Order: sequence, then C-alpha cells, then structure tokens
Amino acid sequence: MARPTLPNYIRFCLTASRTEIQPLHKPNWPCRRPYSIQSQEAAIAKLPNINPDALTITKTTTPKSLVPPEELVFGRTFTDHMLSVEWTASSGWLPPRITPYQNLSLDPATCVFHYAFEAFEGLKAYKNPSTNSLSLFRPDRNMRRLNRSAERIALPTFSADAFIELAKRFTKMEERFIPATKGYSLYLRPTLIGTQRTLGVGPPGSALLYLIASPVGPYYPTGFRAVSLAATSTAVRAWPGGVGDRKLGANYAPCIVPQLEAAKRGYHQNLWLFGDEEIVTEVGTMNFFACVREKGSGKKMLWTAPLDGTILEGVTRESVLELARERLGKEGWGVEEKGFTMGEL
Repeated sequence: MARPTLPNYIRFCLTASRTEIQPLHKPNWPCRRPYSIQSQEAAIAKLPNINPDALTITKTTTPKSLVPPEELVFGRTFTDHMLSVEWTASSGWLPPRITPYQNLSLDPATCVFHYAFEAFEGLKAYKNPSTNSLSLFRPDRNMRRLNRSAERIALPTFSADAFIELAKRFTKMEERFIPATKGYSLYLRPTLIGTQRTLGVGPPGSALLYLIASPVGPYYPTGFRAVSLAATSTAVRAWPGGVGDRKLGANYAPCIVPQLEAAKRGYHQNLWLFGDEEIVTEVGTMNFFACVREKGSGKKMLWTAPLDGTILEGVTRESVLELARERLGKEGWGVEEKGFTMGEL
C-alpha cells in the first residue's frame, strides 16, 4: 500500500530526529506555535464607538470625607463618582455617564459571574503640589492593553483616545481626592465585564466598561521599602498558549493560595518560575528585573523576561527599559529582554 501523502503545511511542521522535513512550497504562515493567539478584527468594530461629547454627569449630593494620606489602605477608599459606558451587540457603545459611586445591579445569570468575562487595568493620576496640575501616567499604554485583553475573551474593544478623554474629565472631577504628598496618587481602575444574562457559553451580547478611583499610597504594608520574594515552581501562573499576557481577573484568583503559602514563610510575593528549567517570568503584582554581571566579561547587565505571551506587558516595565537603555547604556550596561533561569541567577 502506498504511503498516504501529507499536505504540504503538515509536512512542514513534522520533524524526524531533529531534522526538519522541507515542504514542496513554504506555507504563508509560521509553523512555530505562538505563545498567545492574535485576535482578528471583529465585525462589531463598525458599530458606534465611545463618544465623549455625549457624556452626561450627575453629581453626588453626599460628598465623602477625605481620609488622611497616612491612614489610606490600598484599594479600600473610593471617590464620590464612577464613570460607566454600556455596550450592546446591536447598538454598539451607548452614551457615557458619570454618576455617584454606587452598586451594580446584575442578574444572577450574568455571564461574568459564570465564565469570567472580565478584564481590567490599573493606572495612576498624580498631583504636582507646586503647580497644582494633574497628570496621568502613560494612559495610552493601559488602554491598548485593555483592548488586547478584551479581544482575547470576546469582549468589545473601544476607542482608546475617547476613553482617555473621559478619564481625564473624571479625574478632574475627583481632584480633591488626589493626595499631594510625595509617593501618593489616585489609582484608576477601568474594568470591562460581560453583562449578558445567559448560562450559555458564547460571546457576550452586552458589556459594561466602568471606571472607579481610589486614593492610594504604597501597595505593601512595608511602605516604600523592598519586598521579599519566594521563588515558586510548585504552581504555574501562566503557560504557552494561555492568557498570561492579558490582564484578566481570572489570572489572579488562582495565585492567591500560593501567595498565602509564601506569606507563611515570611515572603511578600511569589517569583513565578516556569518548567523544569525554572525559567524566571514575573512576580505576582509586577514584572521582574535582575542586575547581573556576565560570566567572563564581567559586564553589567539588566535582564528581564521577554514578551513571549506568558508575562504581562507592564507599563512600568516598558518605562524602565526605555530609561535604562537611554541612561545605563552610556555607563556601559547592557539591557536585554531574554529568557533566564534561577540557575543563572
């Protein structure tokens, strides 16, 4: 019996004794499996986008008292208002609203509760005490990342510029909550959830994008001091082909138990290692950098894991890399995005 002939694209991917089998003609897509799928442009992009000019504002009649900066606990105090924009598959993005901070009213069958249709971001607004001006730190990066997260879980995307404009107006309204003390800021939490009432598994037919804000100081109780890390290989935060590079709520809950176990041993957070080689990836709440000297040359190096689809594309990470290449490069440092192991450290 003649051996069956494999299609060219299959023969291109097969290997035998580490020798690649050549195709009759090269396919127009790469064989190597990507670490994170790329979403195609959705048909819903033709629907109405967010329109800042349609914003309506309802101010609270019961303003909250301000909490002294030294008494703030991260994420426990919230401002007077919230920004919300609804979306439906038939109408697109509806007019945005700023309303008093309030509870959401959702049906028990809402899909976000059952299938984790939820993505979020975190960025900060700062007040310059000398000029009394307000600044948002690189919000375009956060909005780009939120859209990428939304695409990955079939939630609607939106105009980043339009939402940033709304965030600016919202931040100006909540200005009195922004501490002028050095090291303190107003933490902004944009959140996108699927709101369709259904137990069926499929793309949500409705969604809600909302923004709340919280005046904050240091994230950890230790204040602005270094934190200790437990190198963790007994649990995995992310894996090739997964969603480790998207900021989804579903990525965080499974990490709490390993974090509690690390805390019992006196550590603040986990440093996540991947595979038998113990490849260094990232920390539970931040990206990770290592300062090392190369063997042999003794050259000073700054290493961080590459954006291979298993780690989050951190805004601070990008900023540190840009500054390091600009400034440390002049002092003879090398700056690399590369895979490295605990053994190398």
